[in-house]
Amino acid sequence: MLCQSCNEQTATIHLTEITEGLRAETHLCEACAQKQGLAVKSQIPINELLSTLLAAQSESGGGPDLSADIQCPSCGMTLKQFAEKSLLGCPHDYDVFGDQLKMIIERAHNGNTRHCGKTPSTAPADTRDRIKLINLKQQLDEAVRDEDYETAAKLRDMIEKVK
Repeated sequence: MLCQSCNEQTATIHLTEITEGLRAETHLCEACAQKQGLAVKSQIPINELLSTLLAAQSESGGGPDLSADIQCPSCGMTLKQFAEKSLLGCPHDYDVFGDQLKMIIERAHNGNTRHCGKTPSTAPADTRDRIKLINLKQQLDEAVRDEDYETAAKLRDMIEKVK
């Protein structure tokens, strides 16, 4: 796909803006994005992203307590050291800091803690509908399992609309 601005380079920056329910997509090459004042950073390493989120949550009071004396028995890493270095010390840290890391991941992913994939905007409508239907059915099963019948009824109605 070509850049919508210069029509010469391949578009590598894809912006989706939703305003009052209307979706607008813009596809730009890196040079045109920079000319328009868009900060372009190709990929943010996961450790940098987690560290930034951890620091922001701690400052706002909505994140884990960095002053807690939790320490990994295997490598000696503390949550405060993780916030400073942006790296965990060993695989056991995932178990030791599980609750704190879960808070960070949930906040970064709008409450989700598992990867559910992404559907390309260019996918056919029937493919998007099938994926949406699968996700809704999973949510329905979870709502029924949690005995949240009000949510389950809403999800059932949404499933009928998609069918």
